[in-house]
Amino acid sequence: MSRIVFVLFAAILTDALTAGQVNVEPNTALLNEGDRTELLCRYGRTINYCRIEIPGEQKVLNLSPEWSKTPGFTYYGAGLQAGQCGVTIERVKASNNGQVKCSLGVEGEELSGTIDLVVALRPQQPIIELLSKPNREGYFAEGTQFSARCSVRDGRPPANISWYIDNMPANKRTSQLEIISTPTNDNVELSTSVQEIQWHLSPEDSNRKLVCRSHHQTDRETVPPQEAAYIINVRYAPVHQPEASVYGLYLDHTAIVNITIRASPLPRIEWTIEGLVVSQGRTEGRYSAYEPQYLGNDEYNVTLAIAGLTLEDTTKIYNLRATNDLGLTDYQVRISSSSKPPSNSLDVAAIVGIVVAVAVLVLVVLLLLFARATGRWCFGGKSIKTPTNETDGQNDKQLELGGGQNHGQNVALLETPNGITLLGASKLKEANGNGNGIPLERMSVERRQPNDEDDSFEYATDRESSVYNPTTRPLRSVLMSQAGGRNSRSSASSETEPLATENSDLLQKANQLGIPESRFARWLPKDKRELLEKQAMLLSGHGKAMNAATTATVTAPPATPPKPQKKVPATPTPTETATTTMATPKLPQETEI
Repeated sequence: MSRIVFVLFAAILTDALTAGQVNVEPNTALLNEGDRTELLCRYGRTINYCRIEIPGEQKVLNLSPEWSKTPGFTYYGAGLQAGQCGVTIERVKASNNGQVKCSLGVEGEELSGTIDLVVALRPQQPIIELLSKPNREGYFAEGTQFSARCSVRDGRPPANISWYIDNMPANKRTSQLEIISTPTNDNVELSTSVQEIQWHLSPEDSNRKLVCRSHHQTDRETVPPQEAAYIINVRYAPVHQPEASVYGLYLDHTAIVNITIRASPLPRIEWTIEGLVVSQGRTEGRYSAYEPQYLGNDEYNVTLAIAGLTLEDTTKIYNLRATNDLGLTDYQVRISSSSKPPSNSLDVAAIVGIVVAVAVLVLVVLLLLFARATGRWCFGGKSIKTPTNETDGQNDKQLELGGGQNHGQNVALLETPNGITLLGASKLKEANGNGNGIPLERMSVERRQPNDEDDSFEYATDRESSVYNPTTRPLRSVLMSQAGGRNSRSSASSETEPLATENSDLLQKANQLGIPESRFARWLPKDKRELLEKQAMLLSGHGKAMNAATTATVTAPPATPPKPQKKVPATPTPTETATTTMATPKLPQETEI
């Protein structure tokens, strides 16, 4: 119960304080002379009257929404019933600076509030005072600590100060802004702003303008900030600079060598060329030294003339000594007949070219990596073993000798309507190793079955890499030569020639079909494949006729011996002829169509 009573008492007290307090808007009004402004005092209940006192005005303003008796001052607010008492000042005067008082009549009593009205007063022109004094000529020595003070007087409100050197922020050490208030005779308070700056002088500070600029409430676009300036003059010895180079001089002509130096006061010039001293205003041999010419801002142009410039002159070092009252400085000058100095950096075109070249190189590397990873382009197929002349010679020698074992692999003949004809390695070994008269027809022949799903022998590993190439060397295969009609001689001729001579003759003749030699099967276009199939069928039939003739030779002796083409041993017997004919010659190794 006590808590409820306490809360009610606090609420009543708060309402009473709020109702008895006068609120003002704004608390402080900062204006320029001639500005228009509105000032308002508010109370939480209905008021009976509204009176306002303004500094500089002789009478008190009694304001109401219903009437306006004083020109330049009118009632401002929502009405007396709303508890608002305000005034609109059409044009503020400098004399209105001070506190504005509002009085509100409420139920037989009077409440009041105050508003600070500040009418800005533009301060006087800033003043720069030198704390460090120059010499009689108005110059400071190099390294002197320069100190100055800027004062901006009689401002309302106080002015702010900023420092500049040649219209750029000074960025020097400054003191904290000091505000000094000064009352006037009419009891109006004005303010003075003071700030100091200091730093050590260098040759770069000579002939530069130090500016003190004030910033105030009264500044407008049409009324720029006020400022004060001081020109700093510094005396210093000639300023050192790195070795100078002069280009564009013509051989066999008078060369003018110019160099610009800084010094204060005026320097005296002396040139030295390989021990020869040339003072300013004098000529020694082919060399002439001119008086320094003032260019402004403590800069001087120094000139040396060389009559009849030679190539040797461009290899010399020209020493220049400049002297004034504060010291001396030596300079080195080189001259050249080149039109422009060598560039130590790349120009834009070279940089762009390098960037483009690097980009292209990176792109090529990425494409190669991509092709290798995906097996495209030049990485699409496996390498094919190509027989060399040395291996061909070895194979020919083995065939001529007619001995040894067959280490070759299967030989794919051609694709016929019955399938691909393959000669098995085991069958070849049986045919070559036995000389007991096994007929050629008994040699086992492997044919591709129609339901055989394995076509690796036909397409090898990559069809794209197995395209027929007419430039490939013809196949050196005895079986292909026999299938192509190379052993179509008569049986009498076979009886009169040795087997080694016949085999050598067969190997030296080109493949009639023109099928390239390869370790992989060939994938041929349809039209070429059909043509080759037809040729294979015809040649296969011709080979069977040849085998029949060979068999007849075994059973019957020759009627008439053929005329021998070469010197051969005595004519063998029918039995020896048959035995020799049945021997299968040795095949080349790793040969496949």
